[in-house]
Amino acid sequence: MKHETSTDGPGALAGYQAPAVHKAFQILKLVAASPKKIALSEVAAKLGFSKSTTHGLVHALLREGALAQNSRGKKLLLGPTIVDLAFRGWNYLKIGRLAQPLLDELRDTIGETVFLGVLNRSNARAIVMATSEALKPLKISAPPGTSISLLAGAVGKVFLSRMTDEQALQVIRNKGLPGFTPKSITSEAEYLQELARVRRRGFALDHEEYLTGVKAVAVGLDSPQGLPMAVWVVGFAGAMAEDVMPRIIQATLEAARKLNTVLDEET
Repeated sequence: MKHETSTDGPGALAGYQAPAVHKAFQILKLVAASPKKIALSEVAAKLGFSKSTTHGLVHALLREGALAQNSRGKKLLLGPTIVDLAFRGWNYLKIGRLAQPLLDELRDTIGETVFLGVLNRSNARAIVMATSEALKPLKISAPPGTSISLLAGAVGKVFLSRMTDEQALQVIRNKGLPGFTPKSITSEAEYLQELARVRRRGFALDHEEYLTGVKAVAVGLDSPQGLPMAVWVVGFAGAMAEDVMPRIIQATLEAARKLNTVLDEET
């Protein structure tokens, strides 16, 4: 009787190696970590792959939407498939479902749009996971999956405040401190002082620093399963005047407390 060895068991899986898959993930990680869009030739040089291997893998990733190219077709960036897969993941869907009633409650309390987001460590950006849009006609809006620079406004301050100053400085120096508006903080020293204030107060503010005429309040969450998360409120400056800001801040802090409790118990 001929003896056949099964290739379907766990031992076979543990011993199996797929060099092309490994190299494809190296490419994705490199593109995600790059502070600017990167060319195919740069990918090959940095990873030590041959140009033909890199060309084949990159074009396969482009076909699947895992990578995308800029309008000139020369520079690479992460494609929509990566975000789509992340947001189809069970944990992301569950967190969004659990958080939605509390986001809606906060929106109804303050009358402004509320977001829940997670830090994407690989490219130092925040990604919107769930949103509860203000019910008034004139409002701030962004769908789940929207990506936000960590140097843009209150949500970035919250995530950076949860890093050490050395880690935050590395992000700042990789990305730069852009002057989005005349009120943007463009000094490293002043930005670090602002992060210290966020740590002391437990919340971050954006007084028209990212978009002229727009204010925001953000509070970090206790990050179930290690996900760095935050809840934030965004509205037009006229509706978020100084006399109503204490109420908005308090409501956002209370919503964050409730979110921490619900997500800790259910995830």
